[in-house]
Amino acid sequence: MSWVKALVRADILALEAYEAAAWDPNLTRLHANELPWRMAGDNSRAGLNRYPEGQPKVLIERLARLYGVPAFSVLATRGSDDAIDLLIRAFCRAEHDAVLICPPTFGMYAVAARIQGAKVVNVPLRSHEGFALDEEALLKRSTAGVKIVFLCSPNNPTGNLLAPDAILRIAAALTQHALVVVDEAYVEFTTQATLARHLTQRPNLVILRTLSKAHALAGARCGTLIADAEVIALLRKVLPPYAIAQPTLEAVLSLLQPAELESSTFHRATICTERERMLRALPRLSRVMRVWPSEANFVLAEFEDASDAFSLARDANFLVRDVRAYPELPRSLRITIGTPSQNDRLLEAWA
Repeated sequence: MSWVKALVRADILALEAYEAAAWDPNLTRLHANELPWRMAGDNSRAGLNRYPEGQPKVLIERLARLYGVPAFSVLATRGSDDAIDLLIRAFCRAEHDAVLICPPTFGMYAVAARIQGAKVVNVPLRSHEGFALDEEALLKRSTAGVKIVFLCSPNNPTGNLLAPDAILRIAAALTQHALVVVDEAYVEFTTQATLARHLTQRPNLVILRTLSKAHALAGARCGTLIADAEVIALLRKVLPPYAIAQPTLEAVLSLLQPAELESSTFHRATICTERERMLRALPRLSRVMRVWPSEANFVLAEFEDASDAFSLARDANFLVRDVRAYPELPRSLRITIGTPSQNDRLLEAWA
């Protein structure tokens, strides 16, 4: 038995997946109980009266080209949240298995685990070392019950990159024992190369990517899970039969054309320039105690009075993220980088 089949839930391995209606756009569809007419306001290309292809081949191929990976290693999901949920449901038995997270980090890893009834093992990042991984503690806590290790790089909400060499050592140490899921939602805002290129040598690596951040498609809800082909095949059993909505498919294909990709590159460069400006400007404000380095499209700042800073931002018509409930961040706010004028106005509100 392969290591993936030994790791996945036995009932998922034995599951006979739901068989959706066959996809052949060249034939008249009288097999899926769809209405044969469009509604008058339906301006979609394919028609919203028809079910979309489950994992549209054209989308999978486009995402594979975008991320530089083979199409057989790609699964399209409804954002990264959907991918996180799929992984936990497929690999974690309720009340038996666990996921390992490194707080402070993205909250959905723990939420999705608890919804599934999986346990959550916490190995905090080293705040005194810029929120670095505690590699030794992580491996020590990765007992037989830990099926998935979630690592976010750049990390949310702290903004720092996790050391890629440490991640690869962890994946090597946990080969055949656990999946190491690297959430690269913000990697486009860094100069760091994706770890997806190491999948051949480290098949227990899983990479999460999203179009929500760098490609201005948060409302489309389209994420990408990149993994070993055997992992992809197992997750397809758990995936709903029509996971990618037709409007999402059409929007993504339209907005990943060369001209739009060039525009995204320009906007990312602007965000990175503004991020560096905010990293310089925020520490000069008397109410700001500390600003952490960031490789994402946000910065994390510690305030003398975070409640007051949050209120001042609202008074200036801005919402920033209150992250004081996170471990090690009792006086911190996370600030998404806006346009130059938006950033100016926020700085003025806190001056």
